[in-house]
Amino acid sequence: MNDPRLLAAMGAALLMVLGVLAVLLRLMQRADRITARIGAMRRGIATDEAAAPETPPGLLGAVVATGMAFARSGLLPRTTLEELRQTLRIAGLNGPHGLGLFIGAKALLALGLPGLVMLIAATSGISLPMPQAIVAGAAAIGLLAPDYVVKRRRRAYLRALEVGLPDALDMMVICTEAGLGLESGISRVAGEIASAHPAVAEEFRLTAQEMRINADQRQALLNVGKRTGLESLRRFAATLIQSLQYGTPMSQALRTLSAEQRHETLMRFEARAARLPVLLTMPMIVFVLPCVFLIVAGPAAVKVFQTLGH
Repeated sequence: MNDPRLLAAMGAALLMVLGVLAVLLRLMQRADRITARIGAMRRGIATDEAAAPETPPGLLGAVVATGMAFARSGLLPRTTLEELRQTLRIAGLNGPHGLGLFIGAKALLALGLPGLVMLIAATSGISLPMPQAIVAGAAAIGLLAPDYVVKRRRRAYLRALEVGLPDALDMMVICTEAGLGLESGISRVAGEIASAHPAVAEEFRLTAQEMRINADQRQALLNVGKRTGLESLRRFAATLIQSLQYGTPMSQALRTLSAEQRHETLMRFEARAARLPVLLTMPMIVFVLPCVFLIVAGPAAVKVFQTLGH
């Protein structure tokens, strides 16, 4: 494993995997935007035909087709597929091809990356020590790399929800005091806040759609907390349910909840700021103290060397 050519080959293979993942994510986002625009145009024309999403062409289509073949083969349980869809939706990859692209990328990378490593090793004349372990490691990297990317996007999506929720609550207070109903207020906030906080707008839009379809508004409100798993959204749903059930003033409850959310955000910032002295200790020891010692003890050391030289 200390062979520099082998390390270079592994590094090149890893960079290629990351590049493929970046290209696939970009292509999937572009396909999702196109599909969303087509769906909006069809809803505007008011057609009643349910058109199935078309498989995108080229490399993206091949990956999606491979993933959907695995999904329909029965190798993955239905509950696992639903959990994957939910995870991808929370990560912001809620297009019609998200599940197929995710499963296809995992399958192709898990099978293709070991072959790529062996091909690079064979063409460059590198003798692989423990080839079975290296191939298994390459397969593990290819299998887990999409999970890592989705996990990072999920964290970013949930962080965006936490940041934008207080502003959405303030807008809900304005809509409530203006006389709008709960469903109308949520729809209005989703439309107004989309440019500033698209993650919050997406969750509010889904909640408004569920409230139109479901006769039980409380269940629609509870679903927003279940989808994301955020405690702040669960409290938001519980506050609205309590206002609907007991007739308490909704604007006052939302104003109080917004103040609590902003206070918690400030507390998180203060906690991060309190960690800075600890995080700066090692850089100061490594970079600052040697300079201080050089400035303080340097002249004395020079005089000592000059005296010894005489």
